[in-house]
Amino acid sequence: MNRVAGKVAVVTGGALGIGRATCLLLAKEGATVAVTDLLDKEGRDLVKEIVEKGGQAAYWHLNVTQEANVKQVISEVREKWGKIDILVNNAGLAGVNKPTHEIEENEWNALMAVNVNGVFLCTKYAVISMLETGGGSIINISSVYGLIGAPDLPPYHASKGAVRLMSKTDALLYAKNNIRVNSVHPGYIWTPLVENLLAEQGDVTEGRKKLDRAHPLGHVGEPDDVAYGILYLASDESKFVTGSELVIDGGYTAG
Repeated sequence: MNRVAGKVAVVTGGALGIGRATCLLLAKEGATVAVTDLLDKEGRDLVKEIVEKGGQAAYWHLNVTQEANVKQVISEVREKWGKIDILVNNAGLAGVNKPTHEIEENEWNALMAVNVNGVFLCTKYAVISMLETGGGSIINISSVYGLIGAPDLPPYHASKGAVRLMSKTDALLYAKNNIRVNSVHPGYIWTPLVENLLAEQGDVTEGRKKLDRAHPLGHVGEPDDVAYGILYLASDESKFVTGSELVIDGGYTAG
């Protein structure tokens, strides 16, 4: 119950899916959690749930593509709770599913603004705080598609590859400052993002069966499967882990 006791965490895209599971678990394990998202109702409902369960949390509306907004939210979290120990860069989009030669520049840029620029901006301001308070842990949510390719979603794959190497670079830059930076690479996890992606492609039930078969363990993952990995990287249990890739994929990339 106390794996991250006394720590302050900021989670982007915290209202649904992996972000929601992460907020709940970090709070359960003793962290004070800043739930940030564009989905205000869902975010505030989650904070209410955390508080009712005895945890500590507050909600901030955050557009990770807007530097001024990122700077303001990070500053307000720091002002409210005195520090930021943990940043989980979880906010992300799947983007358009077209071959590269059919993608419009604005479609490419819209995804990169969230999946890459958002990680950069949130890291930038969290690091400024962590440098002042003596360290921290940054966990960037990439994907199995930051490790391997697939013939779909070109902007998504490019963005997740970028997140992987951004994590390694920052791990090296800030190791001397006791700031650890790691990436997490989930396989298919049953979240609203994946469900919506299948809905766009046709039959959700059949689509899920196909995804289940793609994982050697025989099923897609659940948000908690990833949240527990994030909890490990957020905690002092992983104090000797930085610049690493935590793959949580049911064996998807093992073949």
